[in-house]
Amino acid sequence: MGGKPISALAMVCFPDKSDPEVLGQILAGGLSKMVEANCTVIGGHSIRDEETKFGYAVTGTIHPQKILKNSSAVAGDALLFTKSLGTGVISTAIKKDKAEQAWIDAAVRSMTTLNKTAAEAIANGDYAVHGMTDITGFGMIGHAREMALGSGVTLRIEARKVPLLPGALECIRQGFIPGGLNNNRDFAECLVSYAEDVPQELRTILYDPQTAGGLLISVAEADAERLLNAMQDRGVPAAAVGSVITTNKPGIEVA
Repeated sequence: MGGKPISALAMVCFPDKSDPEVLGQILAGGLSKMVEANCTVIGGHSIRDEETKFGYAVTGTIHPQKILKNSSAVAGDALLFTKSLGTGVISTAIKKDKAEQAWIDAAVRSMTTLNKTAAEAIANGDYAVHGMTDITGFGMIGHAREMALGSGVTLRIEARKVPLLPGALECIRQGFIPGGLNNNRDFAECLVSYAEDVPQELRTILYDPQTAGGLLISVAEADAERLLNAMQDRGVPAAAVGSVITTNKPGIEVA
């Protein structure tokens, strides 16, 4: 949303009888990302719990006139996306012990890559970015739905232009569908229309719940190519995936 993290408190729930070395690895992994984000971990809280949980309460700053919301996309904007979809279905394949190593490696790289670089490209340039959201647990369609309804527009997503992780479509073809994907589809598909030639597996992957997914950016068409180039020059694998159009009824078109 345009904020800058400053400090954080770690929040940990961990089973009494589990291996404390595992907890140490979790804490070390989280800290490495906080260091990368230039965010100082100043303490935290831990409790015993039968289910492992871990996260941070983060404090930061943001310019009150430069908050990037998920409810301010403008008709005529281009849609850019900064990562690839597929972490949900690949994670399901991992649980079934059916994932190829190349799929796992690509998914891990994606999930351990911060959105910091993409956000800095936006903040450091003169681009008319009107709206933005991260694509996480509700999948691309679920978060696009929030943007469409909040902005009173329709988002046209060109399914074949959406970047996908290696193995993502193969996971769908083999039936490695997480429950969250089906839940997302049940909830959001009522607002979606599809072009007849969009394959079923492409329709399905758009609902895949993502862990540490990318940013969906609504930016003025005139600035879209410059922003895309700026992110790609910084190593962000961003792609143009659609547009924002005027409509009588907010929704999502998948072309």
